Amino acid sequence: MIGKLKQNLLVACLVISSVTVFYLGRHAMECHHRIEERSQPLVVSSLHATLRTGQNLSSPFVYNKDMPLIFIGGVPRSGTTLMRAMLDAHPEVRCGEETRVIPRILAMKQMWSRSGREKMRLDEAGVTDEVLDSAMQAFLLEIIVKHGEPAAYLCNKDPFALKSLSYLAKIFPHAKFVLMIRDGRASVHSMISRKVTIAGFDLGSYRDCLTKWNRAIETMYTQCLEVSDKCLPVHYEQLVLHPEKWMRTLLKFLDIPWNEAVLHHEELIGKAGGVSLSKVERSTDQVIKPVNVEALSKWVGKIPADVLRDMAVIAPMLSRLGYDPHANPPNYGRPDPRVLDNTRRLQKSPEKPNPS
Repeated sequence: MIGKLKQNLLVACLVISSVTVFYLGRHAMECHHRIEERSQPLVVSSLHATLRTGQNLSSPFVYNKDMPLIFIGGVPRSGTTLMRAMLDAHPEVRCGEETRVIPRILAMKQMWSRSGREKMRLDEAGVTDEVLDSAMQAFLLEIIVKHGEPAAYLCNKDPFALKSLSYLAKIFPHAKFVLMIRDGRASVHSMISRKVTIAGFDLGSYRDCLTKWNRAIETMYTQCLEVSDKCLPVHYEQLVLHPEKWMRTLLKFLDIPWNEAVLHHEELIGKAGGVSLSKVERSTDQVIKPVNVEALSKWVGKIPADVLRDMAVIAPMLSRLGYDPHANPPNYGRPDPRVLDNTRRLQKSPEKPNPS
């Protein structure tokens, strides 16, 4: 009886051992397969995926870090939404709404890198810069690619993402950057008058907001100059005054064929393959209009006298970017005839204009 029991236990142990070896082997093969997959381009495998042109994708849409990504940024209220809407009107480009998460994860990465103690801890744990860079590439790509439809050219518009412009240029070697620049007095007046909450900006103080504007644009502009072959600064005022000239310059810089649709973004809003707008972004109510000059000088007469007096000291980047800190009102230039026509039509419209 005891011998029979020992025999049964032995058989049971052999069965359990065999099953364990089988599953361990299978798990090892799956891990190896996953590791191999990590080195391959990622794909959008939906059978119903289509490009913005309406063309069905006969094979999965492949995307990787070597794609010609486009990043649009700048201080908020500097024309980043208008720029992305005009690009979105191009049938081969898709930008889409702000993701909000991209600048936040980039800021977190910067925080880890700046802290010597945190970096040492990460290195000790095997979370090296190489590991973090690979993880950041994968995360950012997933967000950019999958929060909208596939397109030949994908772009991201999160204004403060360009605070990490140098880092983005490192992890996405073929990316290009569009830095939107606007007269800081106009940007700050727009923030305050429209009550656009921006972390760190005191909307009750023109002086504080202009100081923060100066710091933010200096950070982005300096990095843009460091990778000047990959970054194009675009002044909002000049884009509005001369849209065709600057959109032709931009598309040439991005190596994207010219398309007249970029001059008529307002006609493609909400249409399939056109311009998708967010209901919660504060600029949405403005970019539904054609390009016009209504917003250029709305700040004149609104900034406190003591701030105007100290403007050159508060915001020295104004002069560096080509603005006269003492001009009140400024002379940004004469608009193209098409822009003048757009502005006249809007002024005759019964709709009350929005401050910006």
